[in-house]
Amino acid sequence: MPKQKSHSGAKKRFSLTGSGKIKRAKMNRRHILSKKSPKRKRGLRKAAFVDQTQAKTIKGMI
Repeated sequence: MPKQKSHSGAKKRFSLTGSGKIKRAKMNRRHILSKKSPKRKRGLRKAAFVDQTQAKTIKGMI
């Protein structure tokens, strides 16, 4: 059976850490930022990790 192709969108959105976790960006920081508080926007800058329930699916896509 041939190898599975990488999902182009997933490649751009997710990255694998050294410990095997999958890093992702947070949502809600693209537009309409004027009504969001500075504290909220600062928090959205930080990276987050993918939940373990979806990790296996995303690893297959990367």
